[in-house]
Amino acid sequence: MEANFDGLVGPTHNYAGLSDGNIASKSNAKDKSHPKAAALQGLSKAKALKDRGFVQGILAPHARPDILMLKRLGFTGSDKQIIEKVAKGHPELLTNCYSSSAMWTANAATVSPSADTYDGRVHFTPANLSNKLHRSIEPELTGRILKQTFRDDKFFHHHSHLPSGLYFGDEGAANHTRFCKDYSEKGVEFFVFGNYSLRQGMPAPKVYPARQSFEASQAVARLHGLDMEKVVFAQQNPDVIDQGVFHNDVISVGNGNVYFYHEQALLDSDAVLSEIAMKLDSQLHSIMVPTKSVSVQDAVSSYLFNSQLLTKNDGKMVIVVPEECRANPAVWSYLTELEKTDKIVNEVLVMDVTESMKNGGGPACLRLRVALTDTELGGVNPQTLLTDSLYTQLTKWVEKHYRDQFLPSDLADPSLIDEVRFALDELTQIMDLGSVYDFQI
Repeated sequence: MEANFDGLVGPTHNYAGLSDGNIASKSNAKDKSHPKAAALQGLSKAKALKDRGFVQGILAPHARPDILMLKRLGFTGSDKQIIEKVAKGHPELLTNCYSSSAMWTANAATVSPSADTYDGRVHFTPANLSNKLHRSIEPELTGRILKQTFRDDKFFHHHSHLPSGLYFGDEGAANHTRFCKDYSEKGVEFFVFGNYSLRQGMPAPKVYPARQSFEASQAVARLHGLDMEKVVFAQQNPDVIDQGVFHNDVISVGNGNVYFYHEQALLDSDAVLSEIAMKLDSQLHSIMVPTKSVSVQDAVSSYLFNSQLLTKNDGKMVIVVPEECRANPAVWSYLTELEKTDKIVNEVLVMDVTESMKNGGGPACLRLRVALTDTELGGVNPQTLLTDSLYTQLTKWVEKHYRDQFLPSDLADPSLIDEVRFALDELTQIMDLGSVYDFQI
């Protein structure tokens, strides 16, 4: 089976505009956000998919602010004194240490299922996210949360994140797809990168930096012990990166033997698709969306490709898209026709994740895909698997602890630290996470 683990939106969800290259993030900077609505929207999406029979999990949010980051930068005093100092003299650091971007768990890690790996375990490598300060502080806690979620080391192998820095920028599953005939069979792992860090004169974006390097993708494949005869590396089109396609999952999505992609997504698309089909040893059902039907700009603004492709019980697929797709005439016209005519993707399901979308993340950003056997599913922390009971508990928890609205200036409120910590301390008990956070109450 394929399980989807959605990130629970954190209590400090705000629009600080920290992500260059992410058009939605920058265009909504300093706007009022709604943390409670954001978390409830995410939970509602997860519950709707659970109710349709899909295996659905939840990954806990990160603790914010990241006081350790500020202490490493030389700030001293009590935690509240540090926040007051930073708010007065370094507000740009305050927004970074309070970012709740870990909600986008497509960037949490790269995951290889047991059918593909050398030791027959599911492998996790947290993304180092070294391209952006506010995300570079995530990997260690992400790793701890993953270990508390996927606990049984008989089934799960957890790696450390790659070295930070220019050469090994790694953004996780947002640039990774797995193709297969069946989830339980050996598949083809597809890594998409934005640039070569160690090769001169190669194609690269000119406006925005590439976030995923070829060298990082190779390193993750080695760590997971993948059969290189079943791995495909492909370069993202630098021109679309410069148009706001900061991750591959903003311009393509795959599942099973289906690849749904924009005409401009990759360099040398024909050669890449041929290699995937050859290594898959099966027919690849590719759905190319032409520029004349949906422009790159429409794809980015609607997040058409930041969708979830899910296999239903009848073997057909549903594509889960954000409400913004229905609001875009060109995109909705394309999806309506796709639903009528495609032999595999025969249903479009629209979800409201507006709060996430305004900060630059659609349905696919909010989830980490993990292919599991029934036995491996039994090794997952059961309190992280969504049930009606857990949904009710988490909904009540959000309604109790989250603010209705939020401005970036609210981050200067020293009492916010206690709000968040009391909320997360309660969450660790609901989700049986142990001492995953490093604060004390």
